[in-house]
Amino acid sequence: MTHCHNIIDELRKRGFRITPQREMIINAVAHSPHHITAEEIAEKLQEHTKAINIATVYRTLDLLWQEGFARRNDLSEGKIVFSTFQHGPHIHLVCRRCSRVIDADIKMLDSLREDLISNYQFRPNLDHISIFGICADCQA
Repeated sequence: MTHCHNIIDELRKRGFRITPQREMIINAVAHSPHHITAEEIAEKLQEHTKAINIATVYRTLDLLWQEGFARRNDLSEGKIVFSTFQHGPHIHLVCRRCSRVIDADIKMLDSLREDLISNYQFRPNLDHISIFGICADCQA
């Protein structure tokens, strides 16, 4: 069974109705080779059907995020991107000047995770985060 079918089956088990539009949106985000915006999903799907609008895309992506099937992240300038967990944990270093995105090693957050747990009794989800700053090229 493919990744998107696992998500669809689990949502059904949780009592959510899977409309054809929801299924298309889930397929689009699950099969995207990169992070994808709601607008990109809507544009891609509207090439095949007019039965999908941007509000439906946003509602479905929010459902996927709330139910733990997708990650959402800000990659600068309010550009919210989505991905499923098949992309694995990672950190984005986002330059505030040129908007360049650099992937960093997730292991760098291990000590932060432990500190938050031990000092605040807070279990963070640090599997997919963006850290904003200035890249080496823009510093030069």
